[in-house]
Amino acid sequence: MNLPSPVTLATPAFVLLVIGEMLYARATAKAHFEARDTATSLMMGLGSTVSGAIFAFIYVAYAGLVAQYAVFDLGYSLAAFIACFVIDDFYYYWWHRISHRVRWFWADHVQHHSSQHYNLSTALRQPWTGVLTPSLLLRTPMFLLGFPLPMLAFVHGLNLVYQFWIHTEAIGKMPRWFETVMNTPSHHRVHHATNARYLDSNYAGVFIVWDRMFGTFVREDETDPPRYGIVKNLGTFNPVKVALHEWVGIAADLIRARSIRDAFLYLMAPPGWSPDGSRQTSDSIKAEWKRHQATQLVAGE
Repeated sequence: MNLPSPVTLATPAFVLLVIGEMLYARATAKAHFEARDTATSLMMGLGSTVSGAIFAFIYVAYAGLVAQYAVFDLGYSLAAFIACFVIDDFYYYWWHRISHRVRWFWADHVQHHSSQHYNLSTALRQPWTGVLTPSLLLRTPMFLLGFPLPMLAFVHGLNLVYQFWIHTEAIGKMPRWFETVMNTPSHHRVHHATNARYLDSNYAGVFIVWDRMFGTFVREDETDPPRYGIVKNLGTFNPVKVALHEWVGIAADLIRARSIRDAFLYLMAPPGWSPDGSRQTSDSIKAEWKRHQATQLVAGE
């Protein structure tokens, strides 16, 4: 069965919605844009599309190879589509969580977080270097389950289309039932924030229930508005530097590594890890924040 690309079909709507949000931002100041930042996001999106097309053969070849050993032949029934969508979103949660906790994966994902603004154009700030990570291997169980490969590509595209609209400050909170089950702009603002209380949380793609189940859900706190970007912001709008800066950092660390263990951990430990602990990780930042909160609480008593 030939299935269309949801992302390709939605691209004209993406462009119109970005323009609409820019006009809304100018009229209300409830969203924020910076021309060079938006241009960088659009260039990152274009580069991601090009790199994805160039290296698509790797995905197709690996998926086809593994699919030969599929346990089931699930076909194209409605139930199979629904199951595929839910399982793909479950996979996305774990891929996303790993991408924040393992520096090798983070090197490809950090680009998406590099903007200090949060608007619909940020959703288009996508990486170019997925081929340099083993992310494809994480999809092996889905190939083995026996979902048709066109179906897997289709539902993953739907997942990405859903995530576009949650990259905005123009929408506040959704109805409570929706916020309980689904990923929303409020939940995803938390995910993109660098505030200590928000780090490493809300990894969901479509269903926020995964974060609630696995202990990574954090609610947006109106007393602590999200600040966007990465812990050490880049200070550049050059899309090539945005795309490659963490890979350059990894290469520099591997060159200076004093042991195989250090080299391994520079790749596989959380971003910010260093042998002497001189750099900050999200864990150390959160621990420091919690100590500060505890001190303030004691002082207040």
